[in-house]
Amino acid sequence: MAEEINKVFTLSPDVKRAIEETNREAFVPTGFKHNAYKLDALPMGNEQWISSPLTVAKMSEYLQCKGADRVLEIGCGSGYQAAVLSHLFRGVFTIERIEPLILEAKKRFRTLRIDNVHTRTDDGQNGWIQYAPYDRVLFSASITEIPRKIIDQVREGGVIVAPIEKGKEQVITRFKKTDGALISEALEQCEFVPVLNGVQK
Repeated sequence: MAEEINKVFTLSPDVKRAIEETNREAFVPTGFKHNAYKLDALPMGNEQWISSPLTVAKMSEYLQCKGADRVLEIGCGSGYQAAVLSHLFRGVFTIERIEPLILEAKKRFRTLRIDNVHTRTDDGQNGWIQYAPYDRVLFSASITEIPRKIIDQVREGGVIVAPIEKGKEQVITRFKKTDGALISEALEQCEFVPVLNGVQK
């Protein structure tokens, strides 16, 4: 699968290895196991989707992981993106607002013995102040703008990657925190489910 991704989007050795070492099949709903290694997004219940491996690889690459230690992910979903990040960062902190999804993800992490991913049920827009500051932040859901709480939890010089809603379109955007403010760089158009308020039990 990593080779297929590499044909359409050039991967760094680190991200390629992270994709190769993450068992995508473990994160796919039972009825879709036969599609686990196709480069497609797949439904996973609660009106959510497991991102395509291509999208996960791109988002991981855009984070510029080299030299970074801790990453905060907003929108854990199935846990697949966090599992890939677990090969790239010493600490992965992932938040999910839909409780059944985070409970399933935690089970997968335990089964796969991924012990550097830390999970939390919360509205991701609050971030996770306890473990801040983060070197990187990844939004696995689209948002109109980066919340101030999140900006405050990123270290100076840190990077945020997020699908930003612009009218009817979404654009993956990379932000660098410079002098307390964000400098943005548009990367490519995309399609993610939106960040929503509150927690769903």
